[in-house]
Amino acid sequence: MNRLFAALVALCFIAGLASAPASAASRKTSEANRSASASKTTSKTTSKTTKKTVVASSGKSAGSQKRRPVVQAAVPVKPSFGQLAGLHGASDPLDLKSSVALVMDQDTREVLFSKNDSAVLPIASLTKLMTGLIVTEARLPMDEMIVISQDDVDTEKGSRSRLKVGAQLSRGELLHLALMSSENRAAHALGRTYPGGLNTFVGLMNTRAQALGMKDTRYVEPTGLSSKNQSSAKDLATLVATAYMEPKLRELTTSPGHEVEVGNRTLQFNNTNRLVHSRSWDIGIQKTGYISEAGQCLVMQAKVSGRKLIMVFLDSAGKFSRLADAERVRRWVESGSVVAADARRVSS
Repeated sequence: MNRLFAALVALCFIAGLASAPASAASRKTSEANRSASASKTTSKTTSKTTKKTVVASSGKSAGSQKRRPVVQAAVPVKPSFGQLAGLHGASDPLDLKSSVALVMDQDTREVLFSKNDSAVLPIASLTKLMTGLIVTEARLPMDEMIVISQDDVDTEKGSRSRLKVGAQLSRGELLHLALMSSENRAAHALGRTYPGGLNTFVGLMNTRAQALGMKDTRYVEPTGLSSKNQSSAKDLATLVATAYMEPKLRELTTSPGHEVEVGNRTLQFNNTNRLVHSRSWDIGIQKTGYISEAGQCLVMQAKVSGRKLIMVFLDSAGKFSRLADAERVRRWVESGSVVAADARRVSS
């Protein structure tokens, strides 16, 4: 019995010795795992800390940064030729904003009002009135189709157009858009496709001006984008009176709006002169124009107080000032304050 007890004690002692290394190994493995876990945790924490440090140094993350508004430098407005010549220094009884003005009775040729009417200045798109006159007097087929080409793209001022290169319209539609909406590519295409080409067309413009006695007038192209297209109020009054004799020009220049089919699109074009929409005005023919060298320009024939008047306004300061000047003249005539031309002549 004693021997059996001693054997059991010995067996338990041996088992204890065998399990001790395993337990130690287990403890070492557990400690190693904890150490590795702690290392990973430290690494993550360090990584996070590094990221935070970077963010702190840059202020805000790229995704959350607010874009600052881009401030473009203001482009100074180029002074007009009239401003450079000091024409705006001339005062007048009607306080017109145009440096050049002329109001004439169409039937009697009596000058009712004039201001710097002999000054020769750029006339911008008033040019297109002569362009239209040459086309209509030539009696070319208005249904002939014309394709807008790269040659019609404005390289003078970089103006935009909804008539893309390759667009195909009839001569009549191009004439309509040139006179009503002052479409530059349309006007250029009319000159380019004229029999004999663009140079022939421009030559005819100048020849016609000379034949009308427009001694102050010179054209170099059919759109008015060039500041070399120049004239005086006196000459332009003569042009308006002549153009008025063409029914087609009266119709197209006073058209409020027009739709054209260009490819698979329908484009709406409107008149550049809002006075054609007004019931207060009875306008027979008109044309607007603007380039920086010319200022805001307007010519038109209108019936006021029973009289057919030709009005010319050049180098007006302000987008709507040319129309406001026309309104001032109309109210002046309607008030019965019209006096002899000599009493109203203003010179610079």
